[in-house]
Amino acid sequence: MKSVYNATDMPPFEEYDYIVIGGGTAGCPLAATLSEKYSVLVLERGNIPNAYPNVLKASGFLANLQQQDNINSDTPAQRFTSEDGVENVRGRVLGGTSMINAGFYSRADSEFLSKSGVEWDYEEVEKAYEWVEESIVFSSSNLSVWQSVVKEAFLEVGVGPDNGVTLEHKVGAKQSGSIFDDMGRRHGAVELLNKGDLKNLRIAVHATVKKIMFSSTIMSKPAAVGVVYTDARGMFHKAIIRNKGEVILSAGPLGSPQILLLSGIGPHSDLSSQFIPILLPQPNVGKFMADNPRNNINLIIPFPLDTSTAQVVGITTDYYIETVSYSLPFAPTSLPFSFYSTPLSPPQLSLASIVEKIVGPLSQGSLWLASAIDAEATPRVRFNYFSDPTDLSRCVRATRKIGDLLKSRSLDRFKYTDYNGARDFMFLGTPVPTNHTDDSSMEAFCRNSVTSFWHYHGGCVVGKVVDGDFKVFGIDSLRVVDSSTFNASPGTNPQATIMMIGR
Repeated sequence: MKSVYNATDMPPFEEYDYIVIGGGTAGCPLAATLSEKYSVLVLERGNIPNAYPNVLKASGFLANLQQQDNINSDTPAQRFTSEDGVENVRGRVLGGTSMINAGFYSRADSEFLSKSGVEWDYEEVEKAYEWVEESIVFSSSNLSVWQSVVKEAFLEVGVGPDNGVTLEHKVGAKQSGSIFDDMGRRHGAVELLNKGDLKNLRIAVHATVKKIMFSSTIMSKPAAVGVVYTDARGMFHKAIIRNKGEVILSAGPLGSPQILLLSGIGPHSDLSSQFIPILLPQPNVGKFMADNPRNNINLIIPFPLDTSTAQVVGITTDYYIETVSYSLPFAPTSLPFSFYSTPLSPPQLSLASIVEKIVGPLSQGSLWLASAIDAEATPRVRFNYFSDPTDLSRCVRATRKIGDLLKSRSLDRFKYTDYNGARDFMFLGTPVPTNHTDDSSMEAFCRNSVTSFWHYHGGCVVGKVVDGDFKVFGIDSLRVVDSSTFNASPGTNPQATIMMIGR
């Protein structure tokens, strides 16, 4: 794309109508939309997607998440561990987390929209979803074997009705859309930039925003006037806004509150303890952080399965269940089942994961700076998984339903046969507790096996940090437009709605 530049090639000083901090899932459609009428600068701390071949294809999904990350590395998925001790990732690439996720595309549930604190024009919401979907969303009628059988199992164990193929959020079993096409090629938010007026767009990669600049007088409240950012060589650049434009944060649930804090907007105690000059005391910046806990079981399948990213989902009012499958990169030489083609030839194996995500969640935590001077340092964050008992009870119900799936006739074909002729599943990692009626063991499973669904949100929540138009309270010319404004996760998977609000 001709509009993309390495930040080292950017001038030391420029003016634009709008400056978008973060070229991610929200920032790309937002910048494309603004460029239809205005000059726009996008500042993205990561690199272009083509620098990472694995982000461009479905088969590279797990490789992205497993790639080692350190202070000197340049990876599209930046790894971090929450204060809860749960490993997680954040996007660090143009296109954001839409370039490293499992591709599942499904619109928000109606309750999310009605309780978001935003007065939506629902006709415009529909148009915005469609604007995204006409370019990068695919709804193939073909399902992989594993995905098709799991959908059958949903219906068998009472997760119905069968809602067919739909992008809408409906209770039951459905196949949804994907940003992977039928050839397994990813079409993330970065492609939405092409829908803008490229003459009005300038995108800088490897551009790390240090802080937002403000003007203020005794008679008026502070107003954002521009940003200071550094390039890969550590050189400083300034960009300012003109023509009554705005600075818009779209740096995600970690990046947006972090930049507000670095700029002097946040809880008085947090800022003063870091010796950051206070521009505006704002007790809710970095608060109301939430992450949907993920609990899953992993099945070793004793024969090859096609790799499949999430294509189907079982939706209830308490939880959602999705699934993926892929070939194992290793071939064990000793397994308790009789699928060896010869005594010296181990079978080709696959792994299938059945994953649950609870609605909400209701448990909340907070975020604070790891460094007052290093904008590259991932903030510290605690999500407080299952601190709300409703979340734990929903996880127990979801885990019981996974137990029902494992007992279904549909999944029986994926069991192994041991040398004594007995048939059962082989688990990689923690299996579902044997006694599904024992609440204490089910709760222990939820707590002990918790991981992230990578759907964290909050930190700049509507009604707390920004108003219903996403404007930051107490500051002129500054908005936040990303999932840090969410008070819950929208539906089964958030990327559709994040791109919608950007548009």
